[in-house]
Amino acid sequence: MLKYVNTGIVFQEIPDETTLAINISNCPCHCPGCHSPYLWEDVGLPLDTDAIDQFIDQYGTDITCVSFMGGDADPKAVNALAQYIHEYYPQFHVAWYSGRLRIPPTVCKADFDYIKVGPYIKHLGPLKSPTTNQRLYRQLEDGSFEDITYRFWRKQVGRLA
Repeated sequence: MLKYVNTGIVFQEIPDETTLAINISNCPCHCPGCHSPYLWEDVGLPLDTDAIDQFIDQYGTDITCVSFMGGDADPKAVNALAQYIHEYYPQFHVAWYSGRLRIPPTVCKADFDYIKVGPYIKHLGPLKSPTTNQRLYRQLEDGSFEDITYRFWRKQVGRLA
């Protein structure tokens, strides 16, 4: 069973979206240098369709996207919740931040509008670093996915002395 520890409305996780980020516990990845090691434990409240309904009731007018931050311990459950959101709340985009290198073949990638893959590797940096190993993909109208990681990289601008 998926569990979540907390949520937050964020503006930087998915470009051009106001995102409800749902932080899922029981992360099996345990990346060295992880910024959220509290999510390694199996703690929190059940993350199911009832919880999604409550989030939409509470935040629905303030968001454009729902993002599952983790859930690698039960990718099928993350996929089922993505399907649920698309079926009952089609006005929202759905994203998944996975710490895995690849999405398991048991997951239907087409159920996600955005997918981030890749473990955090400290010396390569997070998504905002041009050297990162992590990638964020956006689903296009034809069902293919486009790498939009570059959207996190800011151009270096010369400083005024």
